[in-house]
Amino acid sequence: ETRCQFDGPTTVDIGFVSQHSQPASTVTTTDDPVDLMAAVSTFGSALKTANPERSFPLNRGHPPQVELGDALDIPERVDPPDTGVRIEVPSTLDAIYPVSTLAYYLGAEVVPGQTPKLVGDNGFEYAFEYPDGFESDVERVLKQSFLLDCVARTEGKHKIEMHERNVLDSRLDLDWAALYDQSLAPRLESYLSVPYELIEDQLPEWRLTVHVEPDAEAVRQLPFVVNDLAVVRSATGPTPAVTTNDTTGALMRAPRGDDVLTRSASETVGTRSTADSIDDMSFVEPERTDSLEQGWIGDDVPIGASKLIFEAFENRLDREVTEGDISITIVVNDERMNEERNLVNRVYGNREDLPFDVVVRESLTTEELRYTLHEDRNFLHYIGHIDDDGFECIDGRLDVATLEETGVDAFLLNACNSYQQGLALVRAGAIGGIVTLAEIINDRAVHIGETIAHLLNVGFPLRAALSIAREEHILGGQYIVVGDGSMTVSQAKSRTPCLLDITRDSREFNVSIETSVTDTAALGSVYKPHISDNSAFFLSSGLIDTFRVSSDELAEFLNLNKLPVKIGDGELCWSSDISPREYE
Repeated sequence: ETRCQFDGPTTVDIGFVSQHSQPASTVTTTDDPVDLMAAVSTFGSALKTANPERSFPLNRGHPPQVELGDALDIPERVDPPDTGVRIEVPSTLDAIYPVSTLAYYLGAEVVPGQTPKLVGDNGFEYAFEYPDGFESDVERVLKQSFLLDCVARTEGKHKIEMHERNVLDSRLDLDWAALYDQSLAPRLESYLSVPYELIEDQLPEWRLTVHVEPDAEAVRQLPFVVNDLAVVRSATGPTPAVTTNDTTGALMRAPRGDDVLTRSASETVGTRSTADSIDDMSFVEPERTDSLEQGWIGDDVPIGASKLIFEAFENRLDREVTEGDISITIVVNDERMNEERNLVNRVYGNREDLPFDVVVRESLTTEELRYTLHEDRNFLHYIGHIDDDGFECIDGRLDVATLEETGVDAFLLNACNSYQQGLALVRAGAIGGIVTLAEIINDRAVHIGETIAHLLNVGFPLRAALSIAREEHILGGQYIVVGDGSMTVSQAKSRTPCLLDITRDSREFNVSIETSVTDTAALGSVYKPHISDNSAFFLSSGLIDTFRVSSDELAEFLNLNKLPVKIGDGELCWSSDISPREYE
């Protein structure tokens, strides 16, 4: 809430800042590591300032795109800032890629060096442990400089009460005003003189860690993950991803019986079975990190991580912003699955603050489905059967790979083994979606579909929605995101989607609030929960705090927004469906 009050008639000037959300230029590089370093060194050109205000998302523009070519070509308009900071690393991809986000955030030049280190023009040096501990060191420097920038900026244009500053002021002897006015190198030296353990518990939970196979082609996706301030790790680094076929494939086959309805079309003569499809895939299991979400750039199929592909980001740049209602199409191609259709049809568009256009289509032919996929729609929720030959329709199958283009922005393909068809949708023009890697049982798919629909409807991005749903359902591990998982279907009412965890303690309640960052409220955004007598802003992303409140205070807070809620160790429910009075 924002309230302005004046003593009398007053002239008010209102200013707006536009979000620089698209690359302004394209840099061409060869696959030579030194040229790749030069390309990564251009990322900081998108920063609007080198002072602590860059920790605000609006002051971090989108890095230039990168293409592979026969020669290094950096347009004149790409002008990286002279921050007085450089990063020296060996001329190998597994050393260059992990420093890409740090180079962007610091506006630093990346140059060849035998010993990886951060160097300032004031003589300051910070050595990274290479190879053991290198990526973790880079991650710590990124997070530490970001957090302390967020605190120092309270001495600038936005003098707000900030929870993290209240905590760190009692631990650190830092002059925030002096730090705010310093140039980057000496400020960075002061930041890194602080023991990491003194600030670690105040870090926002990082949105994304991306595991990258060290291949030159991957550089095309770097600007997009760097724009998300993602932690970047090499898939062949000190803690490499584990590639497996037999074990993972066996684990992902769903139990079947004669009376169990699955969402596979493999029972029809002439199609390949889901088991055959799994055996043909090469799975990889990226190392788990403390980021909220995991991403994978490489040829294999990731388990527990999003599959990032370049076409998704390219499609997002080409897609025009649509005006009018949020358009959602629900397709049901098996009447035995009408339960999910009825549930999600009630979920989508039940918000009074946003206009929705929800269309339900049933028992489509291949041509009708082809037409449906060509329509310009914000979201497709598909309920039915899929196999390697495509979507099962009443007169055959439609293979999305035969489509020249699609008008669908995002999707949930709630059917068996929908991974390949999801990839094909992205390559046809979609931005991202949720797919399955194996056979799924209908009744469990119904509950996952309903949960994801609820979360998307209240503003969670694709990756975040799936991360929450995975924890609630035993089949959650068989779903992943393909393409750009930061895509949202609708905006949260408060711009920041939240998940609550409520426990009873005597006559009061403990309310833990977890926030999720989005493209419009990215890392560096602040969130002020209007709960109890709280007056502080918190850095958004992950668990911000736990508040002790009365029954009346909790009821008032739950009435502000429709939010997902966990009560004790129970299942996920919704704030609109519960009442604190029930606990009296």
